[in-house]
Amino acid sequence: MGTLRRIRRLVRLTAIALMVGAVATELAKPDEERNGHGRVLGVVPYDFRVPSWDKIRDAYWNPSSDSLFSDRVFGVGWAINLYRAKALLEAGFERLMGTPPPLAIRMTSRPQPERSRAEIRDRD
Repeated sequence: MGTLRRIRRLVRLTAIALMVGAVATELAKPDEERNGHGRVLGVVPYDFRVPSWDKIRDAYWNPSSDSLFSDRVFGVGWAINLYRAKALLEAGFERLMGTPPPLAIRMTSRPQPERSRAEIRDRD
């Protein structure tokens, strides 16, 4: 139980340190160069600009991108391209389980037998 607590504490401290580093990086820039986005230590991306819906969609669901991780829409770190994650999981599942045979599904309805008025009256 103590190990899990230490890991959580380490992750939390790392996240706080990256956030402080991003703010410090922005404040260290001259006023005319402050644009609200960049990288902490040249590695971890940050973006404090207000995101648009297109930017959110492109970060979290982008079929045209082959990368699993993209720059985060708001904050520090990376976003996961869920479309690419889905494709990777499907490919891994097919490789592990094999491809199932296609299902034959007929989308037809059965013809209903016609009933006489007497049968309908007797049933009700």
